[in-house]
Amino acid sequence: MIRLSKRSVSTFLRSGNGSFRVAAAASTSRSSPSATDVKRSETESRWYSSLTNGQSTKSGSLAQLNMKTNWFMGYRNESSAAASDSSSQAPPPAEKFEYQAEVSRLMDLIVNSLYSNKEVFLRELISNASDALDKLRYLSVTNPELSKDAPNLDIRIYADKENGIITLTDSGIGMTRQELVDCLGTIAQSGTAKFMKALKDSKDAGGDNNLIGQFGVGFYSAFLVADRVIVSTKSPKSDKQYVWEGEANSSSFTIQEDTDPQSLIPRGTRITLHLKQEAKNFADPERIQKLVKNYSQFVSFPIYTWQEKGYTKEVEVEDDPTETKKDDQDDQTEKKKKTKKVVERYWDWELTNETQPIWLRNPKEVTKEEYNEFYRKAFNEYLDPLASSHFTTEGEVEFRSILYVPPVSPTGKDDIVNQKTKNIRLYVKRVFISDDFDGELFPRYLSFVKGVVDSHDLPLNVSREILQESRIVRIMKKRLVRKAFDMILGISLSENREDYETFWENFGKHLKLGCIEDRENHKRIAPLLRFFSSQSENDMISLDEYVENMKPEQKAIYFIASDSITSAKNAPFLEKMLEKGLEVLYLVEPIDEVAIQSLKAYKDKDFVDISKEDLDLGDKNEEKEAAVKKEFGQTCDWIKKRLGDKVASVQISNRLSSSPCVLVSGKFGWSANMERLMKAQSAGDTTSLEFMKGRRVFEINPDHSIIKNINAAYNSNPNDEDAMRAIDLMYDAALVSSGFTPENPAELGGKIYEMMGIALSAKWSRPEVQPQQQQMAHSHDAETFEAEVVEPVEVDGKK
Repeated sequence: MIRLSKRSVSTFLRSGNGSFRVAAAASTSRSSPSATDVKRSETESRWYSSLTNGQSTKSGSLAQLNMKTNWFMGYRNESSAAASDSSSQAPPPAEKFEYQAEVSRLMDLIVNSLYSNKEVFLRELISNASDALDKLRYLSVTNPELSKDAPNLDIRIYADKENGIITLTDSGIGMTRQELVDCLGTIAQSGTAKFMKALKDSKDAGGDNNLIGQFGVGFYSAFLVADRVIVSTKSPKSDKQYVWEGEANSSSFTIQEDTDPQSLIPRGTRITLHLKQEAKNFADPERIQKLVKNYSQFVSFPIYTWQEKGYTKEVEVEDDPTETKKDDQDDQTEKKKKTKKVVERYWDWELTNETQPIWLRNPKEVTKEEYNEFYRKAFNEYLDPLASSHFTTEGEVEFRSILYVPPVSPTGKDDIVNQKTKNIRLYVKRVFISDDFDGELFPRYLSFVKGVVDSHDLPLNVSREILQESRIVRIMKKRLVRKAFDMILGISLSENREDYETFWENFGKHLKLGCIEDRENHKRIAPLLRFFSSQSENDMISLDEYVENMKPEQKAIYFIASDSITSAKNAPFLEKMLEKGLEVLYLVEPIDEVAIQSLKAYKDKDFVDISKEDLDLGDKNEEKEAAVKKEFGQTCDWIKKRLGDKVASVQISNRLSSSPCVLVSGKFGWSANMERLMKAQSAGDTTSLEFMKGRRVFEINPDHSIIKNINAAYNSNPNDEDAMRAIDLMYDAALVSSGFTPENPAELGGKIYEMMGIALSAKWSRPEVQPQQQQMAHSHDAETFEAEVVEPVEVDGKK
């Protein structure tokens, strides 16, 4: 290998930019070289020598290396009429080649890349059959002779489970021999696409653009499950019936005339699939029926499947010889023949797609009962929906849809988001595509909405990747979400209040999740929210109702987050609020606080957490505050010194009336409720949550007797131990009453017991008796007294 030094390369580049430039009029005669030519010749000689390990002479040329000088040396030719001469030759003409491919391998790649699920083969074949019937129906309008041989337009599917064969027959337009070659012999060439183009080119065509397959690969999906495919077709344009036959691993196919009288059909196409060994389970009639109902339920032509049926009949039962011996006394009475019921089995054609696509009808012509019946059949429900919305979208994106709000949550009230739901069924021109979505058509917080979406703009073989990147799908999503909110708003405005109570009980958490995840639709979600409040503890109210009930001087929407209504209404934060008649929302579910914080405001009214510092109630009295601060300011500093790092500061409270103190959270930190929830989710490891805790502010009520005593203790003896213990106990009590969790519950219990012992000592029990007094009492009880009996004395005869 030849290595060039950096110096050589840099010299070369400098030479290429300077000395190797060919001037426009460099020479008019090649017999007398100029100084530039001599220098160029020397440089070329040196480069050639370096490429041949020095085996070069000055007369060497780069042409001997079969290299283009301009490419290798970096020449830049300047355009000029003098730059070309008679010795220059035109470049040889380029040869054109066609791409070569192994057809069998190419077809395998196309089919398996377009279809990840094997069972869609039946959907594709039925769609092709539906197109064939549509073409015949359209052409029969101007040429009735085309449909005279078989007036019924239908699709029939026969499954031979024993032999692993599926036969699909339609009475459509059929194909001629040349159409077989063109349509089935050319991959990705669609006969439907040609038909559509002919309709557009036709001036008098009305334009039936509901044809499904326009991509030319749907037929080849049969090779997903079949290793051999036979197509027998008869077109009304031809008197002969032809058979096309192809195999999965072959690059060729055969076409021949069908002369078997038993296999002749009046018109249409019959496709016979010889299934692969691993795909023979598709030949089960019940599975075929299930696939038809799933994918092709709403195809506009009747689809019949060959099914086993049965009916019940009574048959006579022969008497048992042991029971025939009876007395001759009953000979004159008529004996009734014994019968039993048996089920007679037979096979017959059964209509599979009975349900009609009501979304194609005018909404004004569909009754509520029809909507409810369609909901029950399409989604296997037994209850009627709470609401439905039937609409058509036209313009840059065209689709039809019916949306439903179910009456109950099928996954339970506690399961907010179920990513496995299959509530939205996407159709493309009445053919089912998929119901496995993860936010492509609906955000996950609206995953409870059920419905059908039928698009005319999406391709039939749409995949998850296409859905995620499609602009059409993004437009569809916005309009579907908007219609869903309109439908839910209609329930909330209904005269029957119980309907929305049922909805909120089942799906209220979903909307709260929407506050967190979907900021674009905050204005649509907020009016639908419901909460309990200090003035409505039994019935939930909306934010609109709260705003209507606000005081004239009230500037914010107040709320408090807790684990229950009882703890919320008894929190010390509400004392002054209730005195002033200000309404406070109770956020009692774990998701409530995050949802409200995500909204931030409603109708220009900010949401304010009353458990956080800097609460402004609009009643500030600067003179009074200054006087109180002057009186209790040093006491606050004394309490802060005692509590240390437990609190960020000690302040005078404006939210207390009956409680001596309260512990509030910092303005930008977690509330007590949020701190409790986050601890519960940390899997026992709270070290990672320490930095997320907000600052705590200890607020005291200067009008309370306990605070006045604490202030007096500071003024008399700041180092009094009883006063210190009282501060510690007061902080622990405020910690619990404010919703925080004490770090050492046992220590708190000990402090309470100690204070109880001091308060209750000798209050109900008798005073203790000294031992000496007890002994004297005992001896006094043991002493006996003797009584003297005095007889009466008679005096003057009298006693």
